[in-house]
This record gives sequence, C-alpha cells and structure tokens, in this order.
Amino acid sequence: MTDTVETPAPGASPGASLGKQPGKQLGEHPAPGVPAAAPRPRALITGAGGRLGQAMAVHLAARGWDVAIHYASSAEGAEQTAAECRAAGALAPILQADLLDGASVDALVPSALEALGGAQAGPLSLLINNASIFEPETLDSMTAESWERAIGSNLRAPVVLARAFAAQAPRPMLDAAGEPIAQAVIVNMIDQRVWKPTPYFMSYTLAKSALMTFTQTAAQALAPGVRVGAIGPGPTLRGLRQSEAHFRNQRAGCILKRGADPEDIVVALDFILGCKAFTGQMLAIDGGQHLAWQTPDVMQSGE
Repeated sequence: MTDTVETPAPGASPGASLGKQPGKQLGEHPAPGVPAAAPRPRALITGAGGRLGQAMAVHLAARGWDVAIHYASSAEGAEQTAAECRAAGALAPILQADLLDGASVDALVPSALEALGGAQAGPLSLLINNASIFEPETLDSMTAESWERAIGSNLRAPVVLARAFAAQAPRPMLDAAGEPIAQAVIVNMIDQRVWKPTPYFMSYTLAKSALMTFTQTAAQALAPGVRVGAIGPGPTLRGLRQSEAHFRNQRAGCILKRGADPEDIVVALDFILGCKAFTGQMLAIDGGQHLAWQTPDVMQSGE
C-alpha cells in the first residue's frame, strides 16, 4: 500500500485512471517496531472459518493485514480464526453470510468495509473467493438443487463479490518508470481438476471451470487497476468424506508422490500478491496431480 490511497469515483472503472504517487508492492509494510505511515491493508476472505481459508487469514494477519472473516455455518471455526488473527495484531471482524442468498452476497463487501473501519479507513485491497460447496455428483445424479448450490457458491457469489470489490478498489499507483502497479488483487480458489476434469462432482467442476474463465475475463476487464489470479489446490487437506487411507493414496498418486500442504498454498498467495505482473492465471499447487500421465492408453500402448 502507499501513503495515499485514492478510490475511484462512484461508477468509475478501477482501471480507468491512475494515482500520481509512486507505488509500492501490494502488502509491503515497515519492519516490525517501525511506525507505519500507511494504513494496514484490508482483506475479505470468504469461507475463513476453517481449512485453507483459515490458514490464509492467519498468514495474512501475521504479515500485517487486517482481515474480514466470512463464514456461512462454521461459527466456532471463524471465532478461532479471528482469535489467531487478533493475536497477531490484526483487526479481524467476523461476518456471517449465506452465499446462496443474493441479498447476503450483495451486502458482504459493504459489511466488510464497515467492519474494518468504514470507508474513511480506506478500501479493501484483497478479496479471496475461497468459500465453496463441494458435493459428490454425477450427470445421472445431478438435480436442479445440486446445480444451483454448486453454481451459486462456486461461481455466482465470487463474480458478484468481485464486481463489488472492484467498484471500491484503490487506484493503481505509478512506479519510477511511470508504469502502473495495481493496488488491488482478487484471488479465486479454484481446483486443479479444471485442468484434469473427471465426470465426478459434475456441477462443481462446471462451476469451477467457469470461475477459471472468469479469472481470465475479469483480469482483462479490470486491468490495470485490479489484478485477478487463482490458486488450484490438489490434495491438500483430507476431505470430510475421505478415509485417511484414501487421502494418502490420492497424494501418493500425484507425480511428485505427494500433495500440497497449507503452507504451500500461502506461498502461492504470497507470490500472487507480490508479483505485480501476474494476472489472469492459475497456479496449480497439487503435487503435479493435473499432470498424471500413466493412464491405460499410455501404459498399455507404450506411447
């Protein structure tokens, strides 16, 4: 963040005009113990009541961010996330919202802004669309309800939140060469399976594939004011329906003979935040799961 954060006029595109101050890399802060001239950057993370959302929230808090913690039903987990963030010195308000409810989604970004000090405290600089509904389903078992749940949580809500986030995003700053540095980032949590689809989790896979496309098209639409990236985890944390043996076998089946850990996901997040030239792309943090090639067509033919 920079000493002065400009916000676009209402209705203006985040990429329409540039601030005149020399820019800093997003998330750059003074060393511990040095008085901060700039306000702490602010983030909204959906689904931060557990698992990877919790890991990213706690990591950002330790890096000097204030974090609005969204949850749908994991109230206890959200409280734990907030406690760990606050222990690191962060503001960590908790926001409950059903992302299948349109009005709740519409209210989430304004609520996060208000909970983090209001518009006078500055805009949000980071949105992580992490919340997701992941339910087993095939083409035969797919229903209108399962379709709506998958599309609503994995596509509609991230798109609506991204639009609201972009409308309040800080303008880019200019570096010493006069080139813009975006001061706002959207990170969509997707899935390596968009690069290696299977007929399982049908509605989920379709929604995440569309979210990957949105990552690219939003990057085009919002540049240069907002960068849009994605992380595609592979086997990282054991699923609620998985046995420990199945999870271990899944990780061992990746070409690196291992999956990812939450620490790998936050490394990817740090890269996206720190790389000012990165936009419209997904980092697959999956142990090479999407590159699996020892399939019967290859192994039985030898070519």
